[in-house]
Amino acid sequence: MRCITSTGKCNASVSLGFLRIVLYLSHVLGSLLQSVDMENKPEKDYQQELVWIDRAASILDNRFRIPGTNIRFGADFLIGLIPYAGDVISFCISGLLVVVMARKGASGMALVKMVGNIWVDGAVGTIPLLGDIFDLRFRANVRNLNLLREHYEEGKHQGSAWWVVILILAILFVLIGLSVYMIWRVLYWIVT
Repeated sequence: MRCITSTGKCNASVSLGFLRIVLYLSHVLGSLLQSVDMENKPEKDYQQELVWIDRAASILDNRFRIPGTNIRFGADFLIGLIPYAGDVISFCISGLLVVVMARKGASGMALVKMVGNIWVDGAVGTIPLLGDIFDLRFRANVRNLNLLREHYEEGKHQGSAWWVVILILAILFVLIGLSVYMIWRVLYWIVT
């Protein structure tokens, strides 16, 4: 392992801490992949899966605390510190959690709200520095877990989301049409 610091020496505690985070995240991802393959289970196992999703969301969003403050952050924030690639990795992990929640029976409306949460987290997260500060407060994974709990315990977020999907597709088709038109106009302007 190669470490470069201002003194030219390797900081073993930082390297070991980073290695622990990577190993813990690989364990979390392995568990996520196993839970995606699970089918309907008895209620007790189902409750254990919700506990597992709660634990995963907590690790991603509030596992650590800045000493002397009440500011909490998780692995999602740490991964997001890697410019652009970290945001993509974080977005994929959050998306995988949403897939697990969908497999557990979340309604279409709850899933649309969950995807909206991770989209906002990912979109703002790409802005340097501002995205990192935003990620400390927004906590998309915990928000999604709360949506899932509200869906099951209080019956909120019920209903179909087809109207949202159709609206998004319509907007995409309009944007594609406008893009093609603009490209055609620019090419026409260049040629003539």
